[in-house]
Amino acid sequence: LQIQVDINCFSISFTNQEVLLQGTKCINKELKNFVELIYKKKSAMCANCGLKTMKLIITSRCLSLPIELICKTIDMNKKLDDSIYSIFQPRKQDSHKGNHGHALILAGNKGKMGAAVIAAKACLRAGVGLLTVNIPTEERQILQIAIPEAMLVMRENENKLTGYAAACVGPGIGTDEQSIGLVNYFLTDFPNHLLLDADALNIIAYNHLFDKIKPNTILTPHPKEFDRLFGIHQSLEQRIEKAIEISSTHKLGIVLKDHHTIVTFCGEVYINNTGNAGLAKGGAGDALSGIICAFLAQGYNPFNAAKLGVYLHGLAADIALDKQSMESMLITDVIERLGEAFKSIMIKG
Repeated sequence: LQIQVDINCFSISFTNQEVLLQGTKCINKELKNFVELIYKKKSAMCANCGLKTMKLIITSRCLSLPIELICKTIDMNKKLDDSIYSIFQPRKQDSHKGNHGHALILAGNKGKMGAAVIAAKACLRAGVGLLTVNIPTEERQILQIAIPEAMLVMRENENKLTGYAAACVGPGIGTDEQSIGLVNYFLTDFPNHLLLDADALNIIAYNHLFDKIKPNTILTPHPKEFDRLFGIHQSLEQRIEKAIEISSTHKLGIVLKDHHTIVTFCGEVYINNTGNAGLAKGGAGDALSGIICAFLAQGYNPFNAAKLGVYLHGLAADIALDKQSMESMLITDVIERLGEAFKSIMIKG
């Protein structure tokens, strides 16, 4: 068994009994213990996963997670993907809007139109070619004024679900009978990539609709929404284990939002290392859903769309700290810094 751990500017290769350290930074005690625990668990990994080689991508920020938690996560996944920079596909100079997908967002309701505005603006800032937002008729002026780039369809009308490459369902829609019917409609009839967030997840939990979710769908729960779907968990570790299990058995993508957001898809795991406590405010999840939906519409596979989405969402928040504190930061500040986040990964990639 060979295990390779890439950590910022230095790597650790572990082959049989040898530990090879490369780079100029000194290895800290926590990292040393981390590597030793991986070595102790190598036999279990072989038995559980049938692996000969595993690659783990993790940064120093992730090392603040409990070491045993990281190792248990490793035990249950096949690999963590290569650098986030290899995922991103820059826009071609000769492209047009039709090359970048058409997304549909079902979001907002009376008193909660901010969720629709935030998700829509984030989706557009993440590069989608065309965006349509499904909203209540009486709330249409809010979207038309706030996001003139978005097209609108009225929720009360009969809405066809064809012609969209991806859809995001849930932010701020409420859990009334109309919203239940719409979530059912999307679960049954939407033919392409689907992301479920916020009230869509609550509707699924309250109405026992989980079995209607199709493979390759992305769920983006925070801890309370996760527990409504899958039962009460006492720790982040338990939620991660359950998320990996569910994603594997049901072929789903789960974005478990927390201080260290975990993305798992069909049993594979990515531990995000960007972001800060400025995101611990209402609207942050709506923006994340809009960003991931944009990448789905542009043709990224669900796992890569989710990984790239959470990474850029957090990176934009980190960049926003140059003008805001974590206390003063708004999600609109974060959305406005997405351009700089894109430029950052273009340079590093």
